[in-house]
Amino acid sequence: MIGNNRMNTRSLRSIYQLKVTLKNFRPPIWRRFLLSSTTNLGEMHHVLQIVMGWANAHLHEFVKENERYGEPEIEFPLDIHDETEFRLDQILKQEKEKLIYNYDFGDDWQHEILLEKVLPFKHDAVLPICIKGKRACPPEDVGGAVGYAMFLEAVSDSLHPEYAAMREWANGNFDSAFFDLDAVNNLLHEYCGRKR
Repeated sequence: MIGNNRMNTRSLRSIYQLKVTLKNFRPPIWRRFLLSSTTNLGEMHHVLQIVMGWANAHLHEFVKENERYGEPEIEFPLDIHDETEFRLDQILKQEKEKLIYNYDFGDDWQHEILLEKVLPFKHDAVLPICIKGKRACPPEDVGGAVGYAMFLEAVSDSLHPEYAAMREWANGNFDSAFFDLDAVNNLLHEYCGRKR
């Protein structure tokens, strides 16, 4: 029962090393990052948006063992738990456990979050921080995995009939292999500054 996962007392903090992978892509699009184990799922959503490169323009949810966590809608009550009321260490308790993060129910971006390591907490640790990643995030509203494949085909061939339109839509340049770790960590730093 989900109620048993709620903790009345705060557990000792740890640092979670997590790997998020966008499902159904070869080669994979992924990020590895460090986060406090006591981060709530609402905060985790914002961190995931930054590390992946999304624009936070669509609905989302977390899923673990058929339990759903997200932003409950008062007008449209669903069987979904308030993500701000659950900490990461209540959902992922040991290494190798996984959590699904769904973003943009139209494009249906499914992410697998793997708890790779539980590390001792260090008070001088800069958290959250992205430590590695591979490949660019697909553009928003590209049409899911199928639309992204069509987009990549168009922007990689100057003779493609939609080459000019797709490059303009992508602001002139899109490199599917590029991941800017420094830019991601600068955005995480700004996000943490706004939270304080």
